[in-house]
Amino acid sequence: MRSIRHKSHIKVLAALGAVALLAAACSSSGGAASTAPSTAPSTAPSAAAPSEAAPPAAAAPTVGIATGALGDYLVGPDGKTLYLFTPDSANTSTCEGGCLENWPALIVEAGATPTAAAGVTGTLSTFARSDGALQVAINGVPLYYFAADSAPGDTNGQGVGEKWFVLTPAGEQVGAATSSRTDY
Repeated sequence: MRSIRHKSHIKVLAALGAVALLAAACSSSGGAASTAPSTAPSTAPSAAAPSEAAPPAAAAPTVGIATGALGDYLVGPDGKTLYLFTPDSANTSTCEGGCLENWPALIVEAGATPTAAAGVTGTLSTFARSDGALQVAINGVPLYYFAADSAPGDTNGQGVGEKWFVLTPAGEQVGAATSSRTDY
């Protein structure tokens, strides 16, 4: 009886050994396959890592054109109307503090160069504001949005305070004052 048990234990151990060898063989070929993926991902991200680790390229805003009741006028990358502020001078903004809350400047990140959509004939550039931000200008005229324009096509800032005006694709002031609003 003892030898039968002993033989059955040997058979069980042999079977377990065969399973272990089979598993080892599978895992070694699978291990090689699993080693490749474990090195492949570490290799693939390292190839992509420089672009991920490096700061992203600064987004270059595109100044475009919209057409409405005021004719053709400039719009920012979001399609909202751009304005000039008549007290500004070439590459100098006089809109600061609370003014910027109502009239946000079209700003770019360092290294970004604004681009002109087809039909924009004025020359786009940037200049450093007194707060250090880079503001976009056309022919040296600083560009702003109007906070009360909630959607593309809105031109609610036209003529406000007789100082805020939309611009033509050439960068020129559109019209004269058409609003008596001075609350902005």
